[in-house]
This record gives sequence, structure tokens and C-alpha cells, in this order.
Amino acid sequence: MMVPSARSSRRRADDGFIIVAVLWILGALAALASIYSIYVTNTAVSLSVNDDRLQAEALVTAALELTAYRLSAGEAKSRPTEGAFRFRLGRAAVAADFRTEAARIDLNMAPKELLAGLFAGLGARPDAAEYYADRIIGWRQKGDIAGQNNEADAYRTAGLSYGPRQAPFSDASELWLVLGLPPALVERALPFVTVYSGRADVDVVDAAPEVIAALPGMTPDRLYGILGQRGPGAANAQIVQGLLGGAQDASAGGSTATRVTVRIAFDNGRQVAAEAVILLLDDADAKEPFRVLSWRDDFDGPD
Repeated sequence: MMVPSARSSRRRADDGFIIVAVLWILGALAALASIYSIYVTNTAVSLSVNDDRLQAEALVTAALELTAYRLSAGEAKSRPTEGAFRFRLGRAAVAADFRTEAARIDLNMAPKELLAGLFAGLGARPDAAEYYADRIIGWRQKGDIAGQNNEADAYRTAGLSYGPRQAPFSDASELWLVLGLPPALVERALPFVTVYSGRADVDVVDAAPEVIAALPGMTPDRLYGILGQRGPGAANAQIVQGLLGGAQDASAGGSTATRVTVRIAFDNGRQVAAEAVILLLDDADAKEPFRVLSWRDDFDGPD
């Protein structure tokens, strides 16, 4: 019987070590390949998301430009105050609706009676509605003279870490900060208010029923009559104006600010909604036909 030599035993041990080392290297390469595959996949997904974001922004911009074109195509006195259109571009279908901001109550311009009427119509008691209207005026109005600031004192007494702006609202969402306003009431009021119309009155031809109901002296019968007579054309506007009975807080006609709602449906199933307010620039020296005053979208989820 032949006994293995020490050299052959050492060779087998070396061969075994080499095989183990090769297996480790192959395992490491497989792990690296797997990591690289995951990286490539994540990069592709990220690029796809970024591509959708860029396309969504471009499509919203296109909708705003088309809206501005429709508004400025004719004379200012015959400018449409609301409308809708649809178009397809690239791999997405786009639907856009626009309406004058004068259809909303301007938080910076509206008188107390109109603000109180809105809150009362949304469910507040009459005395509470007047209190809320006072707080809105206190938020937007400059502080008292001679070093006294009762509105700011009220915020400190309530234990709030901030005071009233005492300057115009910069955004309607500041309603959440106004002293004493219940959150549920603020949520109901936001669809009917703005800071962009620049008017103390509202356009009753395009306003929501809740806004028309807020007008001082409005009765259910007059409200139903106005809603029944509304429609496109100057004749309908004159009839509605007559039904108002000379109310100072209402008129027929839009403003240079328009709210545009855009809904995008991509072919891959993704849907995006956006809302923007644009201001038409009628000045002949303006470098652009309109300016974007606000822009919100839900591409990255709800705000």
C-alpha cells in the first residue's frame, strides 16, 4: 500500500484553498452584480419619475398659456369669465377649467358684512360669524395707533406664539392662523375665498351659490332667481344684475386674475391635478402676457 507523500497532501490542501477562494470571489461578484442590478432599476425608476414630473410641469404650463390666449384673444369687455377645454400632448391627456377670481370673496378687500355672511352660510351662528369677520379684518388691518394693539394682545392672551399679520393676506391658507376660527369652518370656507381678485365685490354670474348666499340681504327666493337666470351673454348678466337690487357687494364681470384647474392623465395610468392662478398683463409694455400668482399640484402627494 502506497502512503501519500507530504508533497501531495500539501498540493491537495492548496487546491482546496484555491477552490474556496474562487468560490468567495464568485459570490462577491454575484453580490456586486445584484447590487448593480438594483441600482440600475432604481435609477430607471427615478429617471421615469423625474421625466413624469417634467412632463407634468410642461403640460400645466401649456394649459395656462392656452387659458391666457383664450382670455386675451378678444377685447377686455368681452373677455370670458369661465370656460373649459381639453387637449392631448405627448403621452398624456389634459383637461383644463378656468374661472375668474372675482367669483370668490377676497379676504383683503371684502367688507365685514360679506365675510360674516359667508361664515353664517357655512353654518356659524350669526354672532360667531361676525366675530370671525372681525378677526379677519384684524388680521389684515394695520395695528392701532399710539402703541396700543388690541388685536395683537388678543393673540398673546390666547397663548399663541405668533400675532396677526396686520397687513394683507399673502395666501388664503393664512385663514388657518386667524384667531378663533374653527378648523372645520376654515376648511369649508377655503374654496370660496381668494387674495387675488383685488375687488370688494363678487361676480355673481360665476360665483358659487355659497358666495351669492353670503351677500347682505340675500333671501332664498332671490338666490334661486339669480341661479336660474345665470348663463353666458350680456343679456343674462343684466337680468342677474337687476335681481341684485343694487347690492354694493355684487356685480357682473370678471377680474384680470383667473384660477385654472388642470387634470393630467398619463398613458401609464398616473394622474396629476394642479391648480394655478394667473394674472393677465394688459400693459402693452409687458414682456409676457400673464404672470403666475400661485401654483399647487399633487404630483408628490397631497399638501
